[in-house]
Amino acid sequence: MRKALTALFVLMMLGVPKAALACPVCFGQNDSPAAIAMNQGILVMLGFVGAVLACFAAFFIYLVRRANLVARQEAGALTTHTAGYQASEGTAQC
Repeated sequence: MRKALTALFVLMMLGVPKAALACPVCFGQNDSPAAIAMNQGILVMLGFVGAVLACFAAFFIYLVRRANLVARQEAGALTTHTAGYQASEGTAQC
């Protein structure tokens, strides 16, 4: 049975035209429609990867800016609260 499958596979491979075994670029036809479409597909995929990476970086920049804003607000609240406490002490001593 195994020999029959091997023979069938070999016959199928011999019956397949060589044009079906490789892309047009491999045969030296760089200007064929298939080669042009393949190049455009590669550029689109690179564009998607670039867009996803840019969104990922933008998200982390947003997180850093938001954390800095919250830290500044907390520092301002502590400073305002401390200043209010000191001012109330000053009036209490009068």
